[in-house]
Amino acid sequence: MPVSDSFELLAITTRSDHQESYHFGALVALDVSGEVELALGDPELAVYGRSSNKPMQAVAMLRAGLDLSPELLALACASHSGTPAHLALALQILVSADLDERALANTADYPLDDDSMRAIVRDGGGKTSLQMNCSGKHAAMVVTCKCNEWAYEDGSYLDVEHPLQRRITETIAELAVREINHIGIDGCGAPAHVLPLVGMAQAFRNIAIAPAPSDEHRVYEAMTTFPFNVGGPGRDVTTFMQTIPGLMAKDGADGMFVAALPDGRAVALKIADGGDRARPVVMAAALAAIGIDVSDAQSAWRVPVLGHGHPVGEVTATF
Repeated sequence: MPVSDSFELLAITTRSDHQESYHFGALVALDVSGEVELALGDPELAVYGRSSNKPMQAVAMLRAGLDLSPELLALACASHSGTPAHLALALQILVSADLDERALANTADYPLDDDSMRAIVRDGGGKTSLQMNCSGKHAAMVVTCKCNEWAYEDGSYLDVEHPLQRRITETIAELAVREINHIGIDGCGAPAHVLPLVGMAQAFRNIAIAPAPSDEHRVYEAMTTFPFNVGGPGRDVTTFMQTIPGLMAKDGADGMFVAALPDGRAVALKIADGGDRARPVVMAAALAAIGIDVSDAQSAWRVPVLGHGHPVGEVTATF
């Protein structure tokens, strides 16, 4: 179908009682039995999960022998904000295998957290791989490689045909119960897998419903126990998990967001133009539509529109 037919209007931004912006996208929500309860746009839309794939990547690493505490495993699933606390955890992952940040081969960047970024700039610092939001995942990747005696030097572990990446690809397909549509390169340098949107929801569902002591349950438990490690201060993904009991959620670049509960309900969404402004609003509306109370997460999904520093409008879902 034409790409325009894959998306529907999901949210509208108003300013001073006038509609200013229109946010199109696609979403799918699964009920407790795993059946599609709500679909807006094409649920089979092939999307880059981007960082929403990290919980699946973490399951693959655990299956390959990675052994981290829940606190550190949550960071392996994270797009962290780069606060000093996050960087300390990333270093702990590396130290667990007698490695340091020189082993990382992800793209160098500043922290996502504004205060942390400004402190680094004030001190004359620059971009580093450790500060980049994916460093927890990459630290876990090189540790997994070392424990298997797989090559990781000079970024070799990022090759799509590397033993680690082949295991990740197989695990993502298994959890999603779907074939991988395509594999590209993510912003951090790791392989980026494309799945149908409903496959993203199914993968998160399979992680959330898995019983202990499975590797899937270890990932679910880590993320829901340490939501700050998965995101950071003021991040919508952290707030959703902190305020909705049992919810496992993971944001992804370019308008991706996926969430699931251990009762089997799950939501996956993609904002068409890759913008994140409407993302938490649409996620909250989708969760509410399948019977989940999102009232305590309002600080994440009530997105104000400012005029001269004061609220003059908001982003609202259309469903």
